[in-house]
Amino acid sequence: MGLVAGAIILICVFAFVVVGRIARRKNVDRIVVATLKRRRENPTDTQHIFFCLADHYEPMWHGAPRATALDRVRAWHDRYPRVVDNCRDNGGRTPRHSFFYPAEEYDAECIDLLSDLCRRGYGDVEVHLHHDGDTSSQLREKLVSFRDTLRRDHGLLHDLEPGTPGYAFIHGNWTLNDSGDDGRHCGVRDELIVLRETGCYADFTYPSAPHPTQPPVINRIYYAKNDPSRRASHHRGVDARYGGETDGDLLLFTGPLSLNWHRRRRGFLPAVENGDITHLNPVTPDRVDQWVQAGISVRGWPNWIFVKAYTHGAQEGNSGYLLSDTGAAVYRDLLARYNDGQRYVVHFSTPWEFFCCVRALESADSHAINQIEAFSYPF
Repeated sequence: MGLVAGAIILICVFAFVVVGRIARRKNVDRIVVATLKRRRENPTDTQHIFFCLADHYEPMWHGAPRATALDRVRAWHDRYPRVVDNCRDNGGRTPRHSFFYPAEEYDAECIDLLSDLCRRGYGDVEVHLHHDGDTSSQLREKLVSFRDTLRRDHGLLHDLEPGTPGYAFIHGNWTLNDSGDDGRHCGVRDELIVLRETGCYADFTYPSAPHPTQPPVINRIYYAKNDPSRRASHHRGVDARYGGETDGDLLLFTGPLSLNWHRRRRGFLPAVENGDITHLNPVTPDRVDQWVQAGISVRGWPNWIFVKAYTHGAQEGNSGYLLSDTGAAVYRDLLARYNDGQRYVVHFSTPWEFFCCVRALESADSHAINQIEAFSYPF
């Protein structure tokens, strides 16, 4: 072998190793494997697109003082209605913003401002939590205390049954069920069970890619069963199914996760599309297309597609974008291209409505399904 040929081979091997390491670090390998293994179902009728924007809403982000936190919340309270009032789905509903508020940042005045938006039909407040080194009992106490405060003092949350408030959940730092590689930011390996027993009806934490906590379960609505003997029980699960029964401890809604070949990193690697909306990664038609094409649905009912994008909306850069006419582009684009009333229909939704839609499909309740499709929600 000549020196030139040998050098070329070494360069190719080096490039392969480097690209492989980058791909693993960005979860590209996990995305490719999950995509190849996934069984896709083709829609047979009008596709109903349920869109939810889950906001990891942290007014005290970056250690901000209370005055700054209140200013951040007031910006949403005052400007959000003006931004979205002209964007309405076929049911005449404006977009609903889902504020997953951190329990550890509780401030009554901040929550009151958000609850006023909710009473006026602009969204819901749900539960977000950053925690580290907790026991099961400590976690239970934090969740119950915050849940009851939201209901008792602010009139928030929906009832799982009369008098029993439920909540959706996002885990801070992505480390649901003690899934961090460094053992930080959780500590509770029966977290799914604690969540269920304290009224959590579904988790909305993922996707987290390119963060290393990304589970191998991608673009699915599924139930995870908690095994307290090991961490990250939610890294496997059983799909929610039309006419099927609950099969696990907690329902998880994942957002879209794919490779975007329209955008390249380092000139040749596809970007990871994870539904994250920021001022540096604004909404574009190619991103919306990938969210819809991910086809996240209940198995056996592919005509309903659940699109969960996410953001960190309290941060000034992101709020400046989201609370502008430019930031409303995601809603206008959905309505312009995916709301013709025949092939597609858009439903602006909340986490609670996602959950109720899944339950209607699991029970194969044709009356409830027809009502939901006609925007006459029975919940």
